[in-house]
Amino acid sequence: MLDYRFDTQLLIEGEQLSEDSIHEHILQTIPGDCLLVVGDDTLIKVHYHTNLPWKVLEYAASLGDIHDIIVENMERQTNDLHG
Repeated sequence: MLDYRFDTQLLIEGEQLSEDSIHEHILQTIPGDCLLVVGDDTLIKVHYHTNLPWKVLEYAASLGDIHDIIVENMERQTNDLHG
């Protein structure tokens, strides 16, 4: 059994984006692990394992345009199921 079930990945396109601020906000407000936030001030990629992927999406959408969204159920993958 995984502690955090959903592999959540997305791109945020915006202005004056900050890797450090986004990283800190997600860590402080959304439980999860394996957080990766990389990019520059106009495009950020987020990768995070969490049980609350909608919270990551909601926060990211407040920062700019979100796209290339992937939310995969890693528990199903572990059991050789799709989705």
